[in-house]
Amino acid sequence: MQALKWTPALWLGFEPMDGMNREFMERLGSAQAAPDDRLVETWQALVQHAVAHFSTEDAWMRREAFATADQHTLEHRVVLNLLREGLGKAQGGDLAPARQMAAELGAWFSRHTQSLDAALALHMRRVTSATA
Repeated sequence: MQALKWTPALWLGFEPMDGMNREFMERLGSAQAAPDDRLVETWQALVQHAVAHFSTEDAWMRREAFATADQHTLEHRVVLNLLREGLGKAQGGDLAPARQMAAELGAWFSRHTQSLDAALALHMRRVTSATA
C-alpha cells in the first residue's frame, strides 16, 4: 500500500486547520508504512495527534456555537475510539486491526476534511477576519 500524502484538494485556507490536517496525514502515512516492529509506536503518535487535533477543532466549535458541531464532534469521538481500540490491539500483539484501520482511514479523512472540516474552516476564516 502506498502511504498517504497531503494533496492540494485537502487545503482549506485556514492554516491552523490545514497544519493539523497535514500532520494527521503524515502520521497516518507513517503508520501505514511502518514495519511491524514500529506499528505500535507510529499508531500511538497518530492517536496522540488525533486527541490534540480533534480537541482543538471541538473547542473552536463550542466557542463559536458552530451549527454542525454535534455531528462533527461525534465523528471525532467515533474515530478516536477506533484509533484507541486499534492501539490496544496492536499493543497486545494483534496488528491486523490497526493495519485495516490504517488502510481505511485515508478515505474517511478525505471525506471528513472536504465536508465537515471545510465548513468549519470557512466559518473560522470569516470569524477571524471579522475580528482582525
